[in-house]
Amino acid sequence: QVQLVESGGGLVQAGGSLRLSCAASGGSVRSYLIAWFRQAPGKERELIGRISWSAGYTLYLDSVKGRFTISRDNEKNTVYLQMNSLKPEDTAVYYCAADKGTYASAARLYDYWGQGTQVTVSS
Repeated sequence: QVQLVESGGGLVQAGGSLRLSCAASGGSVRSYLIAWFRQAPGKERELIGRISWSAGYTLYLDSVKGRFTISRDNEKNTVYLQMNSLKPEDTAVYYCAADKGTYASAARLYDYWGQGTQVTVSS
């Protein structure tokens, strides 16, 4: 079992930056990859990217490549989503989720989720 807690969301102006945190705890945390998702109003939850505890990260959304990065601090069991050059279309609830090595893209295939953190980007 894994518990996930997101933090760091808020209201920012276009062009600004935010760093979201995902604190992971529970048994076998290191058996899971951590994925970042977001869900905008009226839209499906979409996979942003994913990182393991022993390797690098991968971004899947073309719209955030070059602006977002994912990193980790293994000592703190925490994964970060650094968001730069934010745009109004980045406004969404951002979630982290635990992936037991499936590399799934569909949100319904993830069993463990944080509560989500709201990111609002004003123009």
